[in-house]
Amino acid sequence: MARITSDFFVSAYVRRRNDAGFFTAVVRRGAAEAGAIFVKVSHLDGTADLYGPAPQIYFDDIDPSVAGGRMFETLLAGALESEIDARLQSERRFDSDCWIVETEDRQGTSDLDIVGT
Repeated sequence: MARITSDFFVSAYVRRRNDAGFFTAVVRRGAAEAGAIFVKVSHLDGTADLYGPAPQIYFDDIDPSVAGGRMFETLLAGALESEIDARLQSERRFDSDCWIVETEDRQGTSDLDIVGT
């Protein structure tokens, strides 16, 4: 099974999170077909977690149909939001095609498939 497009994944993720009661929005639209996706989860206390695309090496051990072939890794956990925003600014400079999605949850749940968990 082929990996779903970035715009489809983000659209479904935003809808699913909002339907579950977690405010979620696309902060920056990237390349529709294959832009890297970064997800910031705000804890609503000035801290947040940041998730980004998992390295391809992790995909050897999983079924490609899982999450449409989208796996994430934790880039920053419990960091100041300003630190995460600076990291995202750097990512945008490095990859102008990336997507940035922000969601809110005091418990820090992301509803993403994360490697190593």
